[in-house]
Amino acid sequence: MPQELPRSGTPAMPTMPKVNALTAADLRACLAQGISDFARAPLFGLFFGAVFTVIGMVIVLALTYWHMPWMIYPFAIGFPLIGPFAAAGLYEVSRRLEKGLPLDWPQVLSAVWALRRREFSWMAFVMLFVFWVWMYQVRLLLALILGRMSFSTLEKFLSVVFTTEQGWIFLAVGHLDGAVLSMILFSITVVSIPLLMEREVDIVTAMITSVKAVLASPLPMLGWGVCVTVAVLLACAPFFLGLLVVLPVLGHATWHIYRRAVEPA
Repeated sequence: MPQELPRSGTPAMPTMPKVNALTAADLRACLAQGISDFARAPLFGLFFGAVFTVIGMVIVLALTYWHMPWMIYPFAIGFPLIGPFAAAGLYEVSRRLEKGLPLDWPQVLSAVWALRRREFSWMAFVMLFVFWVWMYQVRLLLALILGRMSFSTLEKFLSVVFTTEQGWIFLAVGHLDGAVLSMILFSITVVSIPLLMEREVDIVTAMITSVKAVLASPLPMLGWGVCVTVAVLLACAPFFLGLLVVLPVLGHATWHIYRRAVEPA
């Protein structure tokens, strides 16, 4: 049945999703649910985690091949920025487990592939753009602060940044800059991506809803963002292999955070 128009002749504005405040206990429960979902569908979790792991390995090998090994450390710092985009398949798995739907590869992969025709593609662009801004700012800080330093290997780069005054300045400014970008991106994506997957909403509505969810529970959400960042960084240490487990668990847990933070339609 066609939607009625107001007397002014303009379409009715879509209803903004309502958000709920979360507590630390909610986040612990969501993490437990994320572990449970991974245990119930381990092959899906390992598959999507492997995709993210392989991408990280390829980029690291490319930086080494291009004689830019000093970029590996800032790349690893910024890598979590695109984590929510990589977890899209995990959200679909959790959604199916929640609703008791069958889990088979064609349906899960086709559901993820179908997202390209929705607003999800714009959210992916936003996330990749922020990641590009981060990498560009790293290059700028390298030129401004460490421009006179010489480092041709990752070991020399780490020696410079951890043993010199300029290196400490670079670390302080770089991590502060990264924290700001991460917080901005976390605020606009923590529930917007699963929201875009589940409902037909536009990207602006999804991002506003995500920011409202963060503002409704600032300390728990900030704590969750820090936990996710630290967990992903630690998982990247053994050549990204830790992401095989860490990414699926965090991805499933994020779906359950969305389900608690945003009221059903």
